[in-house]
Amino acid sequence: MTASQDISAAAAQSDIVKSAQSVLEHVAAARAAIRTVIFGQEQVVEEALVTLIAGGHGLLVGVPGLAKTKLVETLGTVLGLDARRVQFTPDLMPADILGSEIMEEAPDRSRSFRFVRGPIFAQLLMADEINRASPRTQSALLQAMQEYHVTVAGERHDLPRPFHVLATQNPLEQEGTYPLPEAQLDRFLMQIDVLYPDRNAERRILIETTGEQQSSVKPAMTAQDLMTTQKLVRTLPVGESVVEAILDIVRSARPGEGDANITRHIAWGPGPRAAQAMMLASRARALVDGRLSPSIDDVLALAVPVLKHRMALSFAARAEGETLAGVIAKLTERFRT
Repeated sequence: MTASQDISAAAAQSDIVKSAQSVLEHVAAARAAIRTVIFGQEQVVEEALVTLIAGGHGLLVGVPGLAKTKLVETLGTVLGLDARRVQFTPDLMPADILGSEIMEEAPDRSRSFRFVRGPIFAQLLMADEINRASPRTQSALLQAMQEYHVTVAGERHDLPRPFHVLATQNPLEQEGTYPLPEAQLDRFLMQIDVLYPDRNAERRILIETTGEQQSSVKPAMTAQDLMTTQKLVRTLPVGESVVEAILDIVRSARPGEGDANITRHIAWGPGPRAAQAMMLASRARALVDGRLSPSIDDVLALAVPVLKHRMALSFAARAEGETLAGVIAKLTERFRT
């Protein structure tokens, strides 16, 4: 290599380092901004941020009143995204999400169809209580979540970039709801379980959200910053031990491939998309934590949210009181020693 090539390579490396440092600063600022209005949900905030930085979609599951809607609104503001919200109901139609064609008549009486875009044409779509809509309406999101475009009346319409769906689901009151099909669940990078806050966090909520003035959040990133971060995520180096850990965990969650004492509880397991999700999410979690390379600890921390909605327990396992989180914990146990 010549001297000029050495200088060029060094300059390129310096630019990469500067870009990475800028991304880390943006991500840290975004996380700090979210904390000013979302209290006591550190893991939920981290997983939601990881989902978006990894370029994926998230399913937030929790009982009413745990600030799921507030979190999505806050993420949209902090990340500088055009965010919209759709309340899913049994009478919601696919056209209410995607949009529809209307006939217009020109002054010369000629007629033509014009496509009116639906709320899905946003950078961040909140699908509130997604399981309350019919399967036909739920399926309207499938193509958008995977291919980033929709087809209406045979015409393709590209969605804005970045494009993310954060859906919420209430685990209670299942009467009259429609469980998401496995094909759609697999499109979600992670299932984020939103639990009750601890006492100190709930005390802070009481004091800071019931007064005359409430905290407001300001943008910490732009949509372009987010896309730059997502691009960086895909270039972060991943050690061989991390790759092997991902493969071991995902493959051992499939019936007939892992420990028979564990897999006998599994009706069906995760496919290759789960391993892809784990790889991207592990890199994104490293960035959120201020690091430029993921570790096995990142994989272990993300095993439950990445795999939980991509597996199902057997009838016998449910009868024995087993849970998916418990089964996944057993799959990852050997990596924790």
